[in-house]
Amino acid sequence: MIINTGQRTDIPAFYAEWFANRLKEGFVCVRNPYNPNQVSRYRLDPAVVDVIGFCTKNPAPMFPYMDLLKNYGQYWFVTITPYGRDIEPNVPDKHLLLEHFRRLSDMVGVDSVGWRYDPIFLSERYTTEYHLRAFEQIAAALDGYTKTAVISFVDLYPKVRRNFPEAREVAKENRIMLGRAFIEIAGAHGMTLKPCAEGNELAAYGADCNGCMRINDYEKAVGKRLDAPKKKGARAECACYLACDIGVYNTCKHLCKYCYANAEPEKVLAQSRQHDPKSPFLIGNYRKDDKIHDVPQKSWIDEQMVFLL
Repeated sequence: MIINTGQRTDIPAFYAEWFANRLKEGFVCVRNPYNPNQVSRYRLDPAVVDVIGFCTKNPAPMFPYMDLLKNYGQYWFVTITPYGRDIEPNVPDKHLLLEHFRRLSDMVGVDSVGWRYDPIFLSERYTTEYHLRAFEQIAAALDGYTKTAVISFVDLYPKVRRNFPEAREVAKENRIMLGRAFIEIAGAHGMTLKPCAEGNELAAYGADCNGCMRINDYEKAVGKRLDAPKKKGARAECACYLACDIGVYNTCKHLCKYCYANAEPEKVLAQSRQHDPKSPFLIGNYRKDDKIHDVPQKSWIDEQMVFLL
């Protein structure tokens, strides 16, 4: 099976010690975000967990614990954008992140790490010309360290509208212009461009519009076939295979203005203060009215089939 860590928060950046403790103890507890008394308990054991998926803006805090992951398949997305602290107030220096990306790629392999340049929005400072220069610079710095570049354009979810009221949708002509240029730049640096939940409008220009995190991406990462149960994407326009996320909403302390998973910063910081690195839960601990469900788990690796890279 696959365990995901990055749909709700950034565990490697802010909760690496906690996750290392979960790996050592062999289980993790996750509250249902819509029914908090319902708790799912997952075994963290390579006998039943084939791949752990990460999505982070800062993988470095996890580096001291990488030995704990050596028996698991891994797939990492690292987001590196061109925005400053006006948009991403707590994201580390981007030059340092490029170094960390290259180091991570050396550790886990080029097929186990992808670059996300998203979300894309336009403003007086962050113009189309700015994005074209930035994408070229980052792609050149990551040449040979990944085969995947993912883009998306800003979505105005309710939390985004509240925290980033000046954001505007990107017009179709700008999406096409930037997308076509990014496809060419990515290809020149050995990467396939994958739009995330953007439909098929860039397919005619060479983008892979079939989903940015599919089962075959996990299969390439682990070098084996996965007999995974069928599952729909997180939303109608999403073709990715996302399951069993162990994160918690409103806990990512990057506080990016465009984030869909965070409420106002005050709530994020207040909730984050309830974190205990030794707890089975990312936030808080057991409650007397918890209803704990041990999730049935098994390996999805098909030992009868060899995956040819």
